[in-house]
Amino acid sequence: MSTAIEAVGFFMSVASWLITGTSLANDYWKVSSFSGSVIISNRQYENLWHSCAEDSTGVANCRDFESMLALPGYIQACRALMVVSLLLSLVAMIVSVMGLKCIKLGNTTEPGKAKIAVSGGTLFLLAGVCTMVAVSWYASRVVEDFSNPFFGGIKFEPGAGLYIGWAGGILAIIGGAIMCCACKRVSAGGTGGYPGQAAKIYKATPVSESGTARNYV
Repeated sequence: MSTAIEAVGFFMSVASWLITGTSLANDYWKVSSFSGSVIISNRQYENLWHSCAEDSTGVANCRDFESMLALPGYIQACRALMVVSLLLSLVAMIVSVMGLKCIKLGNTTEPGKAKIAVSGGTLFLLAGVCTMVAVSWYASRVVEDFSNPFFGGIKFEPGAGLYIGWAGGILAIIGGAIMCCACKRVSAGGTGGYPGQAAKIYKATPVSESGTARNYV
């Protein structure tokens, strides 16, 4: 794999970390729906941390969720998955930098750097999976409540925060997969011996001239 492709995978993974953080901080994970509603002057929206209400003048009042234990289980799980995703991506960035072909660190061999790059790519893949699970789980609950005819509360629709989270998760998975392709460097760089071991060169023994000389009379 070329250095340019590996660098592209790394920068895609870094971008996924930034986008995932933006998604976690976004207020619009779900937005109140106007479908079947007569009053449309107020809008409500929520994320994993607080709930907000906005009037027709654009003034919003937000209220933080007071008790974590009082929250539904899926919100607690989505919080944990998003935080774990950000931490995994942070560790993956540190590990991946040491495994890039364009960066030289000490006496690390090429197969060794490839294994480090694969480790970083695997962490990015795990981070992307955590993000996708959290965002998809939250979205499925929003759609389930919206489609439930017996649901008596306010009906919500998926907000921009979920779409941003999906984008971050997909970028992390693609970038991590590209980084994992560095495993080809392990097989290509392996010679079957120890790193730095000189290859043995075998030469045929030359035949002496006395053994091949012919006497002519």
